[in-house]
Formats: sequence, structure tokens, C-alpha cells
Amino acid sequence: MTFALCIGCSQKPPKHFTHEVLNPMTPVKNQGKSQLCWAYAMLAAIETEHLRWGDSVNLSPVYIEKMLEQEPDAPESKRGMGATLIDLIQKYGIVGYDAMRSAETPAPRFVFMLGAEYTPQEFARSVCAPGEYVALTSTDDAPYYNEVDIDLPDNWRHNRFLNIPMDTLLRKTIHAVRRHHGVCWESESHAMAIVGIAHDDDGEKYFVMKNSWGTDRPHRGLDYLSFKKFRKLTLAVEMPKEIFLR
Repeated sequence: MTFALCIGCSQKPPKHFTHEVLNPMTPVKNQGKSQLCWAYAMLAAIETEHLRWGDSVNLSPVYIEKMLEQEPDAPESKRGMGATLIDLIQKYGIVGYDAMRSAETPAPRFVFMLGAEYTPQEFARSVCAPGEYVALTSTDDAPYYNEVDIDLPDNWRHNRFLNIPMDTLLRKTIHAVRRHHGVCWESESHAMAIVGIAHDDDGEKYFVMKNSWGTDRPHRGLDYLSFKKFRKLTLAVEMPKEIFLR
């Protein structure tokens, strides 16, 4: 996922959006010049999921950047997907944002939370249980309701994605967001967490996206992706399996 113009995000947004749903979120982060939007987006989705439970966690994308150095197949660009992030935290664990904000900082060996000590792997299991999230895609080039390997360099771990019709993917995503779950959205060029639903003055529907480009842009770190653009641009969506099956 490149740090580039977010094709599909409204660069000249309508003057006024009405939020129908705006889910809890941790503070907007800034990926800088890195190509780690996939890590920022998936961690942001996990953070929103925990806030839904009343449990606040703020996680370190830089820790994942550091762990990529141990992956022989990781591309030099450090690109990846939301499913890549889930794999990596299952393997290497995760730490809090304040514990590691810079890639030059040594990776912490322990996580301290509420007076208890955990390894990053132990902490990760409490943050994202194995099998908790489902990875989804929609393509006419493969049978629906089968798992497919998205044949792009970002999917260097060859994760499998459940292929479903676009109408179903849009409906399932709306359902998850309206019920306050954390959702990660990906196109071929960028990834963001979906944190809400809005409409403009003409009644057109949008997903409210939590971006990872800091808060200096319009809407202080949020972007708006129309449902029409969602249909056109979506490469993959990750959401909790619990809500997908409902």
C-alpha cells in the first residue's frame, strides 16, 4: 500500500457531511513516508473493535515495521495487507503505541498492562485471537464463496480471501459498521479503517474512513469514500468473523 494520492477518497468533499454512525476510535496516527498504511489501518480497526467492548488499546505500527526485518519474504517496500498484519501479530505479538513510536527504538520484550507483565505474543492473543477476523474480497474471476489468493505483490504471504459478490460485501460492511465493529478497507493503492457512515447534502452515502496521514488535512484525519467508489475500488475488507456470520 503506497503513501500516495488516495484515489477514491474525496479530495474536494461536499461542504457538509451528516454522520449517521461515527464509531469510537483512537487518535489519528501519521504513517509519514512509509508504505505501512495496511498496518495502520488494520490496527486501527482492531482498536475500534476493542473500544466497542469498552476496552481501550492503542497499538504500535512501528513494532510491525520492525518485525518485518525478520521476514525473509517481506518486500523492501514493506507493503502488505490487513491479513498480513494479522499473521504478523500472531507470530511476533504486538506492543502499545507509547512503548514503540520509532523504528530506531529496540522492540520491547514485555508489555506492562494494568500491573501485569506479558510477552508481546501473550498481549497479541488478548488483542486479536486466532481466527477472529475474516478476510474478504469480490472478483468475478473466481467462483463466489470460495477462498482465493489475491495475486498481487502486497499479498506476499499468500493469504486466502473469501470471495463474495460485491452487493454482499457492501451490505456486510454496512452491517458491521452500523453495529460499531472495527473494519479494515483496502484498495490496490491504500488502506484505511472504516469508522462510520455519512451522507452528503444530496443524500449520497459514504463510509467515514480513518486515514493514517495525520490531522492536518481536511476533516482532521478522516476521509469520505462513497458507496459507489467502494464498489469500484475495493480490493479487500477485513472484519470480525462474528459480525460477518450474522
